[in-house]
Formats: sequence, structure tokens, C-alpha cells
Amino acid sequence: MVQCEMCGAETSSPNTIKVEGAELDVCGDCTDFGTEVRQQESSSTSTKYSTSSNSGGSSGGSTRSGRSSSSDGGGGGRSRGSDMFDDVEELAADYDDRIRRAREQTGLSQEDLAKELNEKASLIRKLEQGSMLPSDSVQQKLERKLDVSLTSTGGTEDTDWESDSPSGSYTLGDVVERND
Repeated sequence: MVQCEMCGAETSSPNTIKVEGAELDVCGDCTDFGTEVRQQESSSTSTKYSTSSNSGGSSGGSTRSGRSSSSDGGGGGRSRGSDMFDDVEELAADYDDRIRRAREQTGLSQEDLAKELNEKASLIRKLEQGSMLPSDSVQQKLERKLDVSLTSTGGTEDTDWESDSPSGSYTLGDVVERND
């Protein structure tokens, strides 16, 4: 028996559907929430943005939040292929404070820092207020100039949710509250 990835119900014949870009194995009751995906017989053709599980990657790898993506118990046992976000470091939650402290330690004003980075002073102001996220190029410039890291350190695991499933894996039903 396989557990439905949407509601958590046990099903002997799951259907694969696509919901907002994510492929899920669901029970018959949940198939109406997405578009049914047809599995290809041969994988001789490949697309530039292929994310299928047969395109390589580690079996049983971990997600960005540190939880294991493979089911240990009665789950599907399907491994997740690698995607373009696997090795991406996340921006620290206190990036605005880090920028401001590092700028003040170097004795630069917001305007001076902006001139040295060839950016606008209003951008530096918004970044320090936390009302705007830095682009990758601006983040790299800031890290180089101020000798500061703006990425989060360590894998912070999300432990706010508890699953009701016996296998301990999470389903959308554990997180989403339906308003029928």
C-alpha cells in the first residue's frame, strides 16, 4: 500500500498528477485536484529542464530543509532527482542587519557604499531596511566589498509540523487546511 501524497490515505493504485508544477502520487479521491501525468515508455528524449527521477542524482537524497525525501516505511520509496536548487545557499534572515553592521564597521555611508558598488543609494537603503532582497550580483558585490556572508549557515530543519502518518513522512494533508 502506498500513501497518498496529498491527503495521506492508503491506496493500492496511486495516480500521478501534476499540481502547480509538482508531481504527486495520489489516491483516486485527490486526482481531481491536478492534471493526470502520463508516464513515457522510453526515456530516449531529454529536455533541457528535465527533472524526472531517472535523470541521475542520488537516491534518497535530502531536501533543502534537511528532511529525507525518501520514505522509510510504507511510502512510495521513489527517489527524487537532482534539480537546479539543490546546491543553492539561502539568503540569511538577518541579511539587512549584516549589511548595515558591516557597512558601519568599514566607516562608509550608504551613499559611499553605493558609489563603490556602482549601485544606487536607494538600493542600499532598501536592503538595509529589509524591504528588498539583493540580486545575486549585488549580493556578491556586497559580500566582497564588506567581507561579510549574507547566506544562512547550517541546515536549519523545519520541525514545526508533525505528521499523522505511521511512516512519519509529510503529506500535503498534514500542512494544508481545506475549506470545503
